[in-house]
Amino acid sequence: MSETVLIVDDDPVQRRLLAAMVTRFGYRALTAEGGDSALKLLDTPEERIDALVVDLVMPDLDGLGLLARLRQAGCDVPVIVETAHGGIDNVVSAMRAGAADFVVKPVSPERLQVSLRNALAARALAGELQRLKRRREGTLTFADIITRSPAMRPVIKAVEKAAASAIPVLVEGESGVGKELIARAIHGSGPRRAKPFVAVNCGALPETLIESILFGHEKGAFTGATDRHTGKFVEADGGTLFLDEVGELPPAAQVKLLRALQEGEVEPVGSRRSIKVDVRIVSATNRDLIADVKSGRFREDLFYRLHVFPISVPPLRRRPEDIPELARHFLARIAAEEGKRVRSINAEALALLCAYRWPGNVRQLENAIFRAVVLAESEEIGLRELPQIAAQVGPEAAPLAPSIESPPAIATAWPEPAATTLAPSTLSLVDPRGEARPLEDIEREVIRFAIAHYRGQMSEVARRLKIGRSTLYRKLDALGLRGDNAAIGEQQASSR
Repeated sequence: MSETVLIVDDDPVQRRLLAAMVTRFGYRALTAEGGDSALKLLDTPEERIDALVVDLVMPDLDGLGLLARLRQAGCDVPVIVETAHGGIDNVVSAMRAGAADFVVKPVSPERLQVSLRNALAARALAGELQRLKRRREGTLTFADIITRSPAMRPVIKAVEKAAASAIPVLVEGESGVGKELIARAIHGSGPRRAKPFVAVNCGALPETLIESILFGHEKGAFTGATDRHTGKFVEADGGTLFLDEVGELPPAAQVKLLRALQEGEVEPVGSRRSIKVDVRIVSATNRDLIADVKSGRFREDLFYRLHVFPISVPPLRRRPEDIPELARHFLARIAAEEGKRVRSINAEALALLCAYRWPGNVRQLENAIFRAVVLAESEEIGLRELPQIAAQVGPEAAPLAPSIESPPAIATAWPEPAATTLAPSTLSLVDPRGEARPLEDIEREVIRFAIAHYRGQMSEVARRLKIGRSTLYRKLDALGLRGDNAAIGEQQASSR
């Protein structure tokens, strides 16, 4: 899903013009006729606004008043102010009130596009820096979980409920889906957020040292124990202990972990006394623990100790709406870390990312963006920066998707963004009531997509759809598509 830009202007003609521009840039446009209406949209949980374009002079709540209200509410959404009066006093007032940029009516598409691109890039980078700071301090919250997918809504709701309690949580999901981020959000949003968050990768612990690492040891307890070690349970006392890949623990370690959870105390190796600990346990696994219990590989009693409040995180391929958002955040952070001026991902590259299955999930996507930033020779990532993904997806499999920062090339041909940005892999076969959609509706959607994708080249559209050109025109007439939009596509094709 592309970013959402809210246009606030009391002039309906100006609202429509700006909305058309924003749509051509590849963003989703919302409109409001005044400051009060804009505030209501910003307060709507279902609507996530990424930037505002606000007229400075409006009746009731004007642009400066809206900026003041946003500042009072602590809203960090970037605001671009527009006015017909470009005096220096207006510019200074708007910037002091918190505006990200200032444009003069009538604003050119190029000027507005650059302004939006810079504002969104700056916000993404600032968000990544704040997220890194909170991660270091152990204060990540639900707001740091980057998602727009409906498949993640029950996960977020479950995480919110778990954070308010000390209940043991088991986060289940494939490798790389972000299980540790979920665990950190639970800790950072709960009453223990001021206490330590200690993460342990159980799959990386040497079997001979598991007991020492988890529970500690006394000096001289075994060969090489030259100093006393407190252990992870004691380090996390009062806070949260995150046991990542807990399903990888060997049977002997499972017995000792079960006792520590049951008794609320640990006994360091070589010590004759136990140490009481107050630890909230959050564990994670990419294994099917129920199958491991049935096969005898994982202890049933330990399973029920950990599996009190299970949270299952869906893989990235089941939440494609998150790919553009995640890619934008990774791009902003990695470009800053690498010191490269890479600002955007073009439409074709983003389509490729959306078409890929991502067996390595979010971690693999982050690594793909990292490699693309290193390879990039311009300010935009394209297909040539993603050769490994392109080789696996293939040129025909990549659907058209909106650009993260730059406008898609087909935007001027079709003013209906929903039709032009539709990915074939996400074509809905049911209507909102859950009933099968008529073939006519599906055919209309596919033809719209094809005309937009091939930029109005009707011969190419017919060839790709494997129908004759005359058949295509008959279908356009029958489906009500032979209107202004189709004519624009033909004009563009003939002008090349």
